[in-house]
Amino acid sequence: MIAAIFSFLVMLNPFALFLYLKPVMNDLSDTDFRAVFLKASLISFSIFIVFLLFGDVVFQKVFRINFESFRIFGGVVLFSLAYIFIVQGKKAFIQIKGDLHDLASEIAMPFMVGAGTISLTILMAEELKLWEGVVALVIIMLVNFVVIMGLKYIRKSTRSRKVQVAFDKNMELLLRINGFFVGAIGIDMIVTGITNLFAAT
Repeated sequence: MIAAIFSFLVMLNPFALFLYLKPVMNDLSDTDFRAVFLKASLISFSIFIVFLLFGDVVFQKVFRINFESFRIFGGVVLFSLAYIFIVQGKKAFIQIKGDLHDLASEIAMPFMVGAGTISLTILMAEELKLWEGVVALVIIMLVNFVVIMGLKYIRKSTRSRKVQVAFDKNMELLLRINGFFVGAIGIDMIVTGITNLFAAT
């Protein structure tokens, strides 16, 4: 379960989320931002729970897709995202636009709920017991929320503009470094999927 939590947090990437949300942080008060981000976290958690419960059934029973094929495809998606993280950094991400009521859903999708996190959720359903998967998702969302709010507090408490710029650059550096870990997870999913397919034949 610890490995699943770590992999999911690497894919969710609180440092990248912090960069995405900077325009929103600047436009909203602390109270409004906290409420919006909490709502986005709850929306994301609800979607992850649905895929944890029914994702495997949908793919294997409804669409009749071999789970290892999905694992390989998920690995390809993660590798592609990792390449974007490394090469383009924060330039790869769009600005969030919309009124206060729409922001939570816009943050949840696609910034928190994407192909990579959905893939990992379905893998969790395959590899963990249901209660372990639910507990893991609760821990993941809590850690992500605390990290984002903590980074926001640290940046806001820094008065110097030069220090804030340096802080943002370090966050982007962490985003690029995180791309290597995401890429490694993607390659591991591809290799595991191919290995399991050959082992089954």
